[in-house]
Amino acid sequence: MTKSVFTEKYNLFRLLLIETRNSKKLTQAQVAKRLQKPQSYVSKYERGERRLDVVEFLEKALALGASPCEFLRKLEEHTSAEDCTRQ
Repeated sequence: MTKSVFTEKYNLFRLLLIETRNSKKLTQAQVAKRLQKPQSYVSKYERGERRLDVVEFLEKALALGASPCEFLRKLEEHTSAEDCTRQ
């Protein structure tokens, strides 16, 4: 079984987190402050060096001021479109 941190879908998840942060005009340092973590923490999960679980994702989404449901819907739309282009 492939670890999800190394899949294209996880990579898309990571890129959507970055896109969401950028769309909210937030720096990694600002997000880290909201999470009460060092900036390197945000950098590590954005680069894929640290994997997020569901509970951590919810915390990150809220810190970004994003709806977790909308974020997941967007991820699903992107992955569904990606799956269709491969067939």
